Amino acid sequence: MPERPYAAACDENRDVILAVLRPRLQQARTLLEIGSGTGQHAVYFAAALPHLSWQPSDQAMHHPGMRLWLDAAGLANLLPPLALDVSRDAWPAGPYDAAFSANTAHIMDATAVTDMFAGIGRVLCRDGLFLLYGPFNRAGRYTSASNARFDAWLKTRDPASGIRDIAWLNELAAAAGLQPAEEIAMPVNNLTLVWRRS
Repeated sequence: MPERPYAAACDENRDVILAVLRPRLQQARTLLEIGSGTGQHAVYFAAALPHLSWQPSDQAMHHPGMRLWLDAAGLANLLPPLALDVSRDAWPAGPYDAAFSANTAHIMDATAVTDMFAGIGRVLCRDGLFLLYGPFNRAGRYTSASNARFDAWLKTRDPASGIRDIAWLNELAAAAGLQPAEEIAMPVNNLTLVWRRS
């Protein structure tokens, strides 16, 4: 049997992210996750939030490994993954009560980040939430020396990637019909940014 892919960061941050998700998703019934990767977050959060129908998605190349996690979990509220390249694939119709993504905006190029916000704006229901976890810049500046080093490392891998500025993300959100709702401080100089569909 193939070995399941494993991302240590998913285990390291899952509890602090769940502490943010749980109170904010009490009324939600459907959620779309963007960039589910290995599927570890999807399994952990779906198990902890059984009232929520959790829809993982990612580029098709990630699905074989993700399915190993999803199949092993066998959760009724965890749906099969959708093939979703935010810039190239057709988005699901929705509507979803919420959308979630972790550690994606700094990996994507700027066009993909723009397309992610536009797509989420189309599939979220009225008053639906988009929660985005990761490192972010504020007013054009790094929030820590470690984030500056991380950004430099990202750009050696892919010059089009990099830590995104909150002001720019808010501009993309506004164009997609999303309004800033919260900025939640997280460990290791990360944030969870929350927008609400107007």
